[in-house]
Amino acid sequence: MYPAEIVAPMTKDLTSAGFESLHNAHEVIEALENQSGTALVVVNSVCGCAAANARPGVKIALQNDKTPAKLYTVFAGVDTDATAKAREFLLPYPPSSPAIALFKDGRLVHFLERHHIEGRSAGMIADNLKAAFDDYC
Repeated sequence: MYPAEIVAPMTKDLTSAGFESLHNAHEVIEALENQSGTALVVVNSVCGCAAANARPGVKIALQNDKTPAKLYTVFAGVDTDATAKAREFLLPYPPSSPAIALFKDGRLVHFLERHHIEGRSAGMIADNLKAAFDDYC
């Protein structure tokens, strides 16, 4: 578990962009179970690819004309119960952090695992997400 003072700026990076932090399994269930419309879930991480690629890419993608109605984040290594519950909604994909998931009407429709994020620029991630937003939002 990472100390709160270390991850606070990493959490704020997404919450200041409109994401709601989910801190426990109950909050994840409330957000994603029987969900209608579109929702983006970011599994946040302390790793460099989250800082350099995932979080900036997501924020750039949210400048698109079409965007998800709801924005959520869980923090791997911090919100352990919330992350475990979110990962149940991400099956059959294995645990990955960072990760970015787009849901429509409760169904996972687009997913970026760590290996889709690592080594790619924020712009590439944003372009990938914008295309998904255009298709599903």
